[in-house]
Amino acid sequence: MSKVKNGVFVQLHYTGTLEDDSVFDSSDGRPPLEFQVGGGGIIQGFNDAVIDMALNEEKKVVLTPDQAYGQPREDLKRDFPASMLEGHPVEVGQQLRFESPHGPVSGTVLSIEPDKFVVDFNHPLAGKTLAFMIKVVGISDTPTQPQGGCSCTPSSCSSGCDSCG
Repeated sequence: MSKVKNGVFVQLHYTGTLEDDSVFDSSDGRPPLEFQVGGGGIIQGFNDAVIDMALNEEKKVVLTPDQAYGQPREDLKRDFPASMLEGHPVEVGQQLRFESPHGPVSGTVLSIEPDKFVVDFNHPLAGKTLAFMIKVVGISDTPTQPQGGCSCTPSSCSSGCDSCG
């Protein structure tokens, strides 16, 4: 297989950086990220960037917020009663995990007041321009990694990955 196309499984190494060149995620020291191109489960701009890449090809791609995790949404900031924190020390900036009807979700504590605390459920990279250095290390018709490893969706990652490229 010479080039990445929709439907194939691609294995790649990547480093993701913010506009200040700080690294927010990297596959360095881990197995390559694998996903099915066009199969969903990865940010659209990242998916689109690998199409037509060849095996061992490297490239840098810059994604606007709309190509990555979108713009922050005010409706994803929620107030909770301060009584929910009783007996649990929490700080501003801390990530908290909540159960929803669709499974667990994480949010960042924005503020803590005497009667309430505010949690932001936007993705931590919402509103950010992301740059990725990508190297394709494998292209196949079937998955090469065992199921249950890194599983990325537009809103979360399973154990085995820190981010979703």
